[in-house]
Amino acid sequence: MTPSLRKFALAAHVTASVGLLGAVAGFLALAVAGLTSKDPQMVRAAYLATELTASFVIVPLCLAALLTGLVQSLGTSWGLFRHYWVLVKLLLTVLVT
Repeated sequence: MTPSLRKFALAAHVTASVGLLGAVAGFLALAVAGLTSKDPQMVRAAYLATELTASFVIVPLCLAALLTGLVQSLGTSWGLFRHYWVLVKLLLTVLVT
């Protein structure tokens, strides 16, 4: 993998991974708001928003993190099985997806 392609793949992976963490934090905030609210409209709105967040933000970002992580591991010296933590990250991402 050329250095410029490696840098692009790394930037894409970091962007997808950090975006995924932010989306999960937003999802959890909506879930807590839905669980603790006593207003039925607020509860309904929170659960509708969590469904949309999961379908249109979390799943695509999770797939992007998975694919860019595979590109990074297979295209660089890190390898997929050379370091145990790379395999652990891959398995966790697959389970979450």
